[in-house]
Amino acid sequence: MCGIVGYIGEQEATPIILDGLKRLEYRGYDSAGICTLQGYRSTVRRSEGKLSNLEKLLAAEPLQGRIGIGHTRWATHGRPSETNAHPHKAGPFIVVHNGIIENYVALKERLIGLGHTFKSETDTEVISHLVEEKYKSVPDFEQAVRLALGELSGAYAVCILCEREPDVLIAAKLGSPMVIGLSRDEYFVASDIPAILSHTREMVFMEDGEMAVFRDGTASFSTVAGKPLDKKARHIDWSPLMAEKGGYKHFMLKEIFEQPRAIRDTITGRLLEEEGDVYLAALGLSDADLKKVERVCIVACGTSWHAALVGKFLIEEHCRIPVEVDIASEFRYRKPIVNDRTLMILISQSGETADTLAALREGKSRGARNVAVCNVVDSSIARESDGVVYTHAGPEIGVASTKAFVTQIVALYLFTVRLGRAIGTLDRAQGRDMLASLLHLPALIDETLKLNGQVEKLARTYMHAQDFLYLGRGINYPIALEGALKLKEISYIHAEGYPAGEMKHGPIALIDENMPVVVLAPRTETYEKVASNMEEVIARGGRVIAVCTTGDTDLASKAEATIEVPPCDSQLTTVLLAVPLQLLAYHVAVMKGTDVDQPRNLAKSVTVE
Repeated sequence: MCGIVGYIGEQEATPIILDGLKRLEYRGYDSAGICTLQGYRSTVRRSEGKLSNLEKLLAAEPLQGRIGIGHTRWATHGRPSETNAHPHKAGPFIVVHNGIIENYVALKERLIGLGHTFKSETDTEVISHLVEEKYKSVPDFEQAVRLALGELSGAYAVCILCEREPDVLIAAKLGSPMVIGLSRDEYFVASDIPAILSHTREMVFMEDGEMAVFRDGTASFSTVAGKPLDKKARHIDWSPLMAEKGGYKHFMLKEIFEQPRAIRDTITGRLLEEEGDVYLAALGLSDADLKKVERVCIVACGTSWHAALVGKFLIEEHCRIPVEVDIASEFRYRKPIVNDRTLMILISQSGETADTLAALREGKSRGARNVAVCNVVDSSIARESDGVVYTHAGPEIGVASTKAFVTQIVALYLFTVRLGRAIGTLDRAQGRDMLASLLHLPALIDETLKLNGQVEKLARTYMHAQDFLYLGRGINYPIALEGALKLKEISYIHAEGYPAGEMKHGPIALIDENMPVVVLAPRTETYEKVASNMEEVIARGGRVIAVCTTGDTDLASKAEATIEVPPCDSQLTTVLLAVPLQLLAYHVAVMKGTDVDQPRNLAKSVTVE
């Protein structure tokens, strides 16, 4: 989502930074800004909206300087505004930042107690003030930055300038991407390769906990703690399109691997961990409004409908309110019974899905309150709803939804906590436990993505099958539906998802030695039931691929193949299980030679009925 570009060298920095930010526009953003140093004076220009607004500002008020930093921001902490746009400044220190500072509230309170005054609603501004505070006792730019970074919890990619040392640029990362471009007597910093590929193809890829300091025409690399590092540059021989894909063969694969980051961005600034509650700034419904809700109706299409089914399990269990899930294209035509005690949740990645928008208007005409879950800021569904929970997945180019799907589940999980706390079905301790589980989820997905090579091998084994069956129970049944849909969408193989307990009511007749059956069997409350269903498939010659919890030797001994995901909170297994199913569909499609990113007959957003 957010983009960073930094430059230090012999050229004017502003054109280079602006060009780099333009090349990152595909990531999505809602504001932009730039800062350059000329002598001991910094100048910042920021604007809400598109880069064209910033360009107009710079045309009227130009910036000079051969060192500078720029940023495109997608709002997380704080609404989209010029005030919240980066760069942020405290004293002589100027910062741009991608990521999440999880302990920013505590740091901010401490800094306010020390006399600091904050101007924005962002977590990023804390970094500039913290560096300023460290500089008071250690008047050395580099050391002050090291001390400040050592106190941050969460994820960051940062570029930092100091007016008192106008020939120094510092960059560091932890959990957010950063690449350094090397050229003769000049250096480039960016959050993604496309931003700087037109200037150099010699790149240094920063690892977590590393820092780069550029001064006097040289670059030095070290850990944040100060241990020197010998970093080697790699030559990047990418086409511009491949650069946008981050080196991945397809956008879909890139987006699958972006899911840990997308989930972090979706939860950023929303978790009130001490209170066991969630802050949803644009929800549009007070606690009093939520207490009036007697029934929830979730409406969506396609993959979003599968997320809605997961939402039904979450809300009914934790909030004890009945939930209906409707396919949007059917909603209007069944004369739905909704009223002012009904809360409608409309789920749409684009926020422009025609059937979902029509369902929203139908519900509003009958008096229902409504909340949108969508990815695109200020989209039609977001604008027309009483409130919105943005997923912050960033642009999703591949038609087959991946990161949008998992962030929709996370958004529904967040809403469930908020609703449960508002109406009293969740107490503080329960809310804290749920949020703690959610915080661990991105790291568990990172671990699950390491299965990519194994899944690719499985895909080669099963790519010639003409039919697949996906089985799941309880909250994981919608993931069976989603896994089957992914395979259908991009590989053109017929696949069906079923509740495992329904297999005996028809689908079992299809099972033979040619039928791969993907069984979702994590260690949850339905484990024994699913294992029994798997035995029934094996007894009829079916080729079982078991997706199970790491270390499940019992299932591994019986299934033809296994994919093991890390142990996880039972309700968040939905997200973990989705990842290997996405990878399986992807690799089968690649091996069959289909158009993965733009499968036949499909569009990214269905804007007509």
